[in-house]
Amino acid sequence: MATIRVQKTGLNLQEEADVLSFLESNGVYYHHWNVTKLPDDLCGQFQLTDEDKQRVLSSFEEDIQALAQERGYKWWDVIALSEATPDLPALLAKFEQVHTHAEDEVRAIVSGSGTFIIKGRDGAYFDVRLSPGDVISVPEGNPHYFTLTEERQVVAVRLFIEPSGWVSTPYEESTFSPGS
Repeated sequence: MATIRVQKTGLNLQEEADVLSFLESNGVYYHHWNVTKLPDDLCGQFQLTDEDKQRVLSSFEEDIQALAQERGYKWWDVIALSEATPDLPALLAKFEQVHTHAEDEVRAIVSGSGTFIIKGRDGAYFDVRLSPGDVISVPEGNPHYFTLTEERQVVAVRLFIEPSGWVSTPYEESTFSPGS
């Protein structure tokens, strides 16, 4: 289950009802998938071949199709990040800049963990720590960024409306400082 920390106040939310209510009040879609569908040999694997990624997608095909039909997504893939990922620091530098997208940013965490830092409707940033099974959609145009947790490894299904996939627009805000 996702947990939330509001940066400005330090408020921590860990109860499911509180997390769901908070995310909904900020326009963030949240759902949970059953990750026991992931084949045992892929659990805890963060270096995936193209065949492995296809197996991940096949394992969650029903969930992906349901979400795609509900929210209009047409393309999906799998991203796997770990210390073994080539150019991980450069990749994270791109993800860790506050940015927006012309469509929702959707992630379904199937292994490992990660954190989205999202600008709330009140202007305050909040951290959403995601664990296996957590599915999140940051609304289009909403400033945010993504980072790995201290584990520094994640496998996630990404869903898109446009075939161009992950395309970001930098978001400049003079009052923002990470973690505050």
